Amino acid sequence: MKLKLKLNSKKENLKTQSEGEKRTPNVKELYNSSLNGIKNVKMTNPIKSVGLMLFLIIFSAILVCVLVVGLFSYSTSKSIIKNKVADSTAVAIQQSTGKLDLMFKNYEALSMQILLDKTVQDNLDLMDKAKDDYEKFDSMKKLGDSLQSYVLGNSSIVGAAIIPIEGSASSVTTGSSSITTEVAQKSDWMKKVEDGGGRLVWLPSELKGYSGSAPEATFAMGRVMKNTITNEAKFVMVIEIYLKELSKELQDVKLGEDSSITIVDSAGNLVLPSKPSSKPEEIGKPSPIAFPKEGKAAESGSKTTTDENGNEVLAVYNKFDNVDWKLVGSVPVAELVKDAGQILNTTWIIAGIAALLAIGIGMLVIWMVAIPLVRLRNLMNEGALGNLSVRSTINKKDEIGQLAQSFNQMMTQITLLVNQTNQSAQDVLATAGELSDASKKTAISAREIAVATEEIANGASSLATEAEKGNDLTAEIGEQMQQVMTANQEMGVAASDVESASRQGTTYMNSLIEKTGMTEEMTRSMVEKVDRLKESTRSIRKILDVLNNMTKQTNILSLNATIEAARAGAAGKGFMVVADEIRKLADQSRQSIDVVGQITETIQKEIDETVNVLSTAYPIFQEQIQSVKEANQIFLTVQGQMGDFVGRLDSVTESISKLERSQVVLSEAMSNVSAVAEESSATSEEVASLSTEQNSISEGLVRLSDKLETVSTGLKETLSRFRTE
Repeated sequence: MKLKLKLNSKKENLKTQSEGEKRTPNVKELYNSSLNGIKNVKMTNPIKSVGLMLFLIIFSAILVCVLVVGLFSYSTSKSIIKNKVADSTAVAIQQSTGKLDLMFKNYEALSMQILLDKTVQDNLDLMDKAKDDYEKFDSMKKLGDSLQSYVLGNSSIVGAAIIPIEGSASSVTTGSSSITTEVAQKSDWMKKVEDGGGRLVWLPSELKGYSGSAPEATFAMGRVMKNTITNEAKFVMVIEIYLKELSKELQDVKLGEDSSITIVDSAGNLVLPSKPSSKPEEIGKPSPIAFPKEGKAAESGSKTTTDENGNEVLAVYNKFDNVDWKLVGSVPVAELVKDAGQILNTTWIIAGIAALLAIGIGMLVIWMVAIPLVRLRNLMNEGALGNLSVRSTINKKDEIGQLAQSFNQMMTQITLLVNQTNQSAQDVLATAGELSDASKKTAISAREIAVATEEIANGASSLATEAEKGNDLTAEIGEQMQQVMTANQEMGVAASDVESASRQGTTYMNSLIEKTGMTEEMTRSMVEKVDRLKESTRSIRKILDVLNNMTKQTNILSLNATIEAARAGAAGKGFMVVADEIRKLADQSRQSIDVVGQITETIQKEIDETVNVLSTAYPIFQEQIQSVKEANQIFLTVQGQMGDFVGRLDSVTESISKLERSQVVLSEAMSNVSAVAEESSATSEEVASLSTEQNSISEGLVRLSDKLETVSTGLKETLSRFRTE
């Protein structure tokens, strides 16, 4: 009964083990699903690579740095030149101001001599007290002769006039002056002189003089003439001076090409325009340059502003000491900084050299970064498809070299794992075959025991012999199971190493994704800056259109001036030469504007091309980031599959442990069989009853052996998909 209970227990253990084996997942199905996932990974387009992105970044960074430094140097040189020219122009303007102040003092001294002249005072008194027309005429004649003596020897004076403040008496004139009492008393300048009391008042220039009929422009000085005894003010003295005298004093002052010197009164109107002979209509017109009204800056200084043509000019001004006027010198900024254009040209040349250098560096980056990454990607894809013999030949000390070494280590570990697993599968398959043979023999023996129940007593010795053979065979199976356990443990260690290498590869890919995101932000910022530069070039083109229209207008004015000079005949030859020079200057301006327009058009096209390249590169860069993320997902998939593989190894280990326990039970059963054989003569009836149970146990052992052989065959077929050579 004791032996019967032990056999029943072994039978239940075999059934439990068989049910556990039925629940074990199929390794072949898991491998096929993993392989399908790898084949679904799309290959990356070589154009959408990290190397191309790095090349564009390096190219743009070097080019932008060179342009920023060059343009900053150009701007700084312009500022230095403007400051130096402003200082030198200020010195010239101060010297010219002193020279004109001396001339104004001489005129003021002349007016004071006339005012204090005793003959003039006496005749003025006689004119005021004359009883008849003859006495008045005689005193006016003497007064005119006295004025003539002061004016006659001075060619710069047009003439002088003494005008009564009230009444309808005629004015006393000398020289070319023909100012009438009626016109003078109604004029604003007469009131201005009266408001000055006895002080000298300088009057601005008039195109046709203060009489309104002078052949050329004049300016004047006036003061109230008071009686030296009674201090009564009854007359006003006006001395007219040729405006060209101011131009003569300033003709030797040279501030630079296309510069101009003007005199502006306290109201901001032009007393002396830059070209009074060619543009007399500008006399008395407001100055295009505005000046401060108060403070030290109202006396003298410099400023950058625009002239009447819209051109940027550097204006330097200084106030006269004796006259409430300002001497203004203006120099075109374009003429000042034209030499600094060499810096700008040099900047473009250096930018071209820097662009070539950036291309070389970009190609080096592609060779050092992009090509090794593509090679590693191709090797990974080939290894994922089952070729475990691939190895990377990249020998570098940087992160890419470390990644290649990690890849080689990972493939080596996987190869070792597959080889060990393959060997273990072969050992398990051989053991399963032996176990199957032994199980079949045991089944045959059980059937023979069932058939020969009546002959057990006579064949006890033979049964004992067979039991000893079964015991030896069970010991041999135990040794084979121990080898299988050892190989399975080594396989588990190798799988853990592969999983660790996959985790390290995932870490490197996460770092690469983060750096690629930073590069994307820099590219987006570059696109925005290039767009702003594009808007600036459009503004320059609008300004060039305005300048071109102004040049056309200047040509028209020059043509009109030439026609008028031709009508004037010989008297207009000088004016025709000036008009021709104006036309030439306008043609030169038009040619310069055309050249600048062509340069601006070239810059606009290059900016458009840069915007198009950046716009095209940006989605490419986005696809590159997606490809890096997909490569990272491949690492994660490999890591997960290796985790599943380790789990399956654990399941195989557990199954082998159960098989080992079954082998121990079988060994004990065979020992019991030997005891039964020795006692068979006494327990023949009990052996007969147990023969049926022994037969069923043997059949179960056969099924278990067949199951183990099927699993071993499937494992071998799965591992055969990997190539290690």
